[in-house]
Amino acid sequence: MTPKEFNKAFLADAKECERTTGISYIATLAQAALETGWAKAVPGNMFFGIKAKSTDTEKQLITTREVLKTPNAKFPEIISIVDNKNGTWSYKVKDWFRKYKTPADSFKDHSKFFFENPRYKNALLVKSDYNKWFDELQRAGYATDPNYAKTLKAVAKTIIKNL
Repeated sequence: MTPKEFNKAFLADAKECERTTGISYIATLAQAALETGWAKAVPGNMFFGIKAKSTDTEKQLITTREVLKTPNAKFPEIISIVDNKNGTWSYKVKDWFRKYKTPADSFKDHSKFFFENPRYKNALLVKSDYNKWFDELQRAGYATDPNYAKTLKAVAKTIIKNL
């Protein structure tokens, strides 16, 4: 999808989440665009890369990339590990992620996720400012990519330009 097509397809879902939670719809769209490559990869309607818990009934095993500070992490399947020579290791792994019936279900669960996890309390204080939100998500460890907030800010500019 192009950014314009992406916005058209998912703007209503993101705005509904903002209406019910106060989390910026720009932030939600930017995360969905980044996590899916503008909806090129949306297995099981998973737009946000939220890991599944053992108690989740709807889940799927997906290949992903993780950057961690340990060479001994455990995953259901490790495909490769690369020493980045800076105290971090890049993993290519298979891990369990949530699965959804519809894109709207994924968007709603994404918003709910932040209110159910205390580590995002500082992000919720800045939920209407997408740039501060991205910084707080990175501080809270939403993703292991060390450039996550910076990348989200760039994606947000593309979202806004294509509204």
